Amino acid sequence: MSNFENVLFHPLEHSKGVSLPKQFTFPFYYEPHELSVLATKDLQNYLENQANFNHNFGLNPVAEGLVIGKMFGVMVVKKTNGTIGYLAAFSGKLAERNNIKGFVPTVYDTLNPDGFYKIGEQELNELNRKIEALESSEDYQYAKKTLQSHLEVYQTELKSLKTTIKAKKKERKNLRESEQTKLSEVDYENFLEDLKNQSIHYHFRLKDLKASWSKRIAIAESNFKKIQNSIDTLKEKRRLQSASLQKRLHAQYAFLNALGETKDLLEIFKQTTIRIPPAGAGECAAPKLFQYAYENKLKPIAIAEFWWGASPKSEVRKHKQFYPSCRSKCEPILGHMMTGLNVEDNPILKANSYSEPLEIVYEDDYLLLVNKPPEFLSVPGKTIVDSVFTKMKEYLPESSGPLLVHRLDMSTSGLLLVAKNEKTHKNLQKQFIKRNVEKRYVALLDGEVEQKQGVINLPLRVDLDNRPQQLVCYKHGKPALTKYTVVGFENGKTRIQFYPITGRTHQLRVHASHQEGLNTPIIGDDIYGTKGERLYLHAEYIKFEHPVTQKVLELINKAPF
Repeated sequence: MSNFENVLFHPLEHSKGVSLPKQFTFPFYYEPHELSVLATKDLQNYLENQANFNHNFGLNPVAEGLVIGKMFGVMVVKKTNGTIGYLAAFSGKLAERNNIKGFVPTVYDTLNPDGFYKIGEQELNELNRKIEALESSEDYQYAKKTLQSHLEVYQTELKSLKTTIKAKKKERKNLRESEQTKLSEVDYENFLEDLKNQSIHYHFRLKDLKASWSKRIAIAESNFKKIQNSIDTLKEKRRLQSASLQKRLHAQYAFLNALGETKDLLEIFKQTTIRIPPAGAGECAAPKLFQYAYENKLKPIAIAEFWWGASPKSEVRKHKQFYPSCRSKCEPILGHMMTGLNVEDNPILKANSYSEPLEIVYEDDYLLLVNKPPEFLSVPGKTIVDSVFTKMKEYLPESSGPLLVHRLDMSTSGLLLVAKNEKTHKNLQKQFIKRNVEKRYVALLDGEVEQKQGVINLPLRVDLDNRPQQLVCYKHGKPALTKYTVVGFENGKTRIQFYPITGRTHQLRVHASHQEGLNTPIIGDDIYGTKGERLYLHAEYIKFEHPVTQKVLELINKAPF
């Protein structure tokens, strides 16, 4: 074990006889190569037994400190002499450190106390302290309260006086009309003059009130602004220093590629839609592994990343399980770093294409139900056109309207409802919106679920860093409700029926795999579980009212598993 800590290139002792991959791993969707699996086992063995650092991964119930699981990465590399080994890395910090023996270093050490970043951070912290001191000072609080009080009292008195003036004006109008017939012409003229003087009196009262409060408010505002201007000056200084520090930091993250070309974070993200590098960009395991390999003339052969520790509450992360690189931070960086490497094609772009007609389970003059195959799109994607929608357009060339009433995830198979005209489509969609349509899915779960039936209520939102993956989020998530019934057990697996009340993206997959759901992923789930031959999730039953006959239609299409 101690040897791991003394080197960064770790030999793969059992790699003899294992063929090298023809292409480098596509890091955003992959099955780990056998060499990557060997490297992972070696690293995980070290993590289980090491005493070099103390980090609470959440695996030991009596461990102290905040529980933080971690992504680790291994990269199988070849030396110039042909020796095969692997490099290891972790994402972010580990045990509040950037550099740990046995793991490749970070591209730039933000924790170096003598580095510009830490020094700049201290300067920003000092500015924050000054701002906080001014904002919490008695003088500032008194000036702020006095100004606010003056404004409130002024508005109250102004409103009161204006109400009085309005009432007096109405009163004078009534008197002018009522007294005209009672008084002589001379007395009435004198009376009108008196009313005019009253009007002038209130005019000057209003003018005096505004002038008096204007002076007091101006003094209070001046006292407040003296301190507020100092605060605003410090905040602007902080903003400029922070922007300058970030820009300088981004320039330090200069990444190599296989051609020896270098680009920093600003150059890399300039070509993306967000343009500004997100926080933590360049700190994931994969960029660290590539950088060290290129700097030390090591040829990248394969890569894999896995989760170590307890799952975060919002995500689905299983201990020791492989996961792809994150997209928002790593995709632009690795896109540059893999330039010059012979990389596998994106398997997602190779979605199944079907030359044969799709199976139609039911059809009449107004609608039909098709049996969607697994790994086949419901509607065309960004790069793949072939889908249920395009098949239906060919099958129903004279049809009008959007055709598909709802969708199924690409990996899910089963019943998909198609409308042949716009009126039928609107009627069926209204039934879906009002939740009058009953649907049932059948799935096989990778383990045995104890509770026989229940309801899962976990709100979901998209993971902005890793689309289309979903997160459980009680603050910003949309309501997601699923009823379930366990059908039985098969060789340690659970056959289950899901009844989705809502229809969120990946709802059944997340509700099955999340620790607060069933904590048992669907077999073959390549996002929230373990990739297999297919996702064992099938839409087998649907019940709705026919838009024309008003008869209730119930259709069943048994799962092929």
